[in-house]
Amino acid sequence: MADVFLQEVGPRDGLQMEAVFVPTAQKIALIDALTATGLSRVEVSSFVSPKAVPALADAADVFAGIARRPGVIHVALVPNAKGAERAIAAKADELNMVLSVSRTHNLANMRMTPEESLAGFRDIVRMGKGAGVLLNGTVATAFGCPFEGAEPPERVLELVRLYLEMGCTGVTLADTTGMANPRQIEDLAGAALSIAGAGALTLHLHNTRGLGLANVFAAWRAGVRRFDAALGGLGGCPFAPGASGNIATEETAAMFSEMGVDTGLDLRALLEEARGLAAIVGHDVPSQLTKSGLVEDLHPAPAPR
Repeated sequence: MADVFLQEVGPRDGLQMEAVFVPTAQKIALIDALTATGLSRVEVSSFVSPKAVPALADAADVFAGIARRPGVIHVALVPNAKGAERAIAAKADELNMVLSVSRTHNLANMRMTPEESLAGFRDIVRMGKGAGVLLNGTVATAFGCPFEGAEPPERVLELVRLYLEMGCTGVTLADTTGMANPRQIEDLAGAALSIAGAGALTLHLHNTRGLGLANVFAAWRAGVRRFDAALGGLGGCPFAPGASGNIATEETAAMFSEMGVDTGLDLRALLEEARGLAAIVGHDVPSQLTKSGLVEDLHPAPAPR
């Protein structure tokens, strides 16, 4: 068993930000290639209004086309009961619900107050349990909101407890716009671990201000063993100013590999997929590893002058 689990969110959180629609067949091929690298959890798409997120309008078709590998959990983000119904019909293995600890961000993102989102989530939980699917609850803006600033840690932890009490099997703390710092990560993640445990807690980190991997390391030191990441460092939040990409899956895997921490992933295959992303999305990707290569990839010595 791996020491750390990386959970791929690029097909959803990455592609939702792309201005040019990525064809369904390319999405399916990418997801199948990602699961072939050893990833055990992939967020495939989101069952939201196509008007709100047109890049993911083909969610049902993507779920219908992907190869179902044993042991791989295919996740759907769902905002409401209607989305959950569509995701269950598409045979999603897990439903991911998201609400922001920030009232302002939740209104911008979901057009509801956090309290209204929670009320709706109870219907999703009921539907999910009836269908026998896993349930995950995400606390967005857990480490700060671009509109409100810092959020009270006790409120974040209260939402963690509420998700678990509702019946969620997992809880994610999301640094939605990359506002966290390593000390903050260590403190809040440590407190959340005492409530949820390492098997249930995931951190979803963005590299908006260049602290992504530093925050991963701080969380790992605190005991976190599950991290969301996006191939190539794609992604962001369309409803949060300045929310650039997620931590890159291949960079996170490489860091752990160099530390001697097993992720169970084929790092070279992962890097190959990351290098092919530019051709899919039509632009360069944030990942530095796609340009520099792995540490063990040595180069010929320069000729003497």
